[in-house]
Formats: sequence, structure tokens, C-alpha cells
Amino acid sequence: MNYYFNKSIKGSFDEVIGRVTEGLKTEGFGVLTEIDMKKTFKNKLDVEMRNYKILGACNPTFAHKALQAEDKIGTMLPCNVIVQELEDGVIEVAAVNPMLSMQSVENDQLKDVATEVTSMLENVIKNLG
Repeated sequence: MNYYFNKSIKGSFDEVIGRVTEGLKTEGFGVLTEIDMKKTFKNKLDVEMRNYKILGACNPTFAHKALQAEDKIGTMLPCNVIVQELEDGVIEVAAVNPMLSMQSVENDQLKDVATEVTSMLENVIKNLG
């Protein structure tokens, strides 16, 4: 079992970011954070990098359930989704696999939440086209 789900699609980087954000919204997620690794590496290290963004996605209902089941689970939230430009016009989208990341926490209630969130994130990736 991989620690992520991924798919490569065609399109412009910004257009794919929009599609991913809409796909997350359809599944009940909002994007809480957006980290532009290209910009960060340029500003902090003066290093050039391809387009690469990390989107911190959160579904408030499931985040609330997870925190009720396990109060330290916030260390693993939000669910990260990356969008990276592999080559001109080819963009990879990958999302964390919550089932795998939560596997180390022994809490049956949390496993139920992780199962549902996993399915939702898989849908986001699958439905990108």
C-alpha cells in the first residue's frame, strides 16, 4: 500500500490547481494552506525548482471526528495534496493516503474516519480526468 494516491494529467499548472481545488470542494474539503515550494526555495535558498505546490486540505466534519477520537491527531492534519509540473503540460497530483498515515495510531474510531477520508481523497484524484 502506497503512502499516496497519484495521477498525471495534461493541462497548465494553474488550471490543474483550480481543478484540484474544485475536486476537493466537491468532496467537502477546503484548502487551508497553500505552500509554493518553487517560490520558497527561490527566496530562501536561491535555488530554481519546477512548479510544485502543497495544498493543505481539510474536511471540517471529519477533522472534528478525528480530534474527538484522538486529541493528538492534529499533528497529522491537514491532509496534504501536491501538484507538481513534471514537464510542460504534464502535471502530477498526489494526495496522502490517510489509512496508511493513521495506521500507527491504535484507535478503532480513528480508523473508521481514515477509511472514509481515504475514499474521498481517492475520488478527488480519480475524477481529475
